[in-house]
Amino acid sequence: MRVLLQDRYDELCVEYDEATVAVEAMRREQNTDRAGDDEIDSGTKASERERALSLIHSIGERRRQVEYALVRLRDGGYGWCEGCGSAIAVERLAVFPSATSCVACQQLAERRVA
Repeated sequence: MRVLLQDRYDELCVEYDEATVAVEAMRREQNTDRAGDDEIDSGTKASERERALSLIHSIGERRRQVEYALVRLRDGGYGWCEGCGSAIAVERLAVFPSATSCVACQQLAERRVA
């Protein structure tokens, strides 16, 4: 599991770096290419930037979750629900290796949010 998590973490680091470079390139291009922009062009560019920044945030959050799973694995808490202390089903960990809660606790948390 450690190898799987570390590989996923490394992949997310590469994705994050690539997305960050792409956003910087987009900003530079949009800042130098404003001639003739109307409201629609400006709005489209702003929307593209927001979408790209949202992607970076999402990748960063997934990377943080995997990093936390690696810490839990190192410390002996991996595979155990933070809510009730029960074992997290192997099938759940196979699908979502950075899970920190069992299905029952996750469903309860999602109901509280909704």
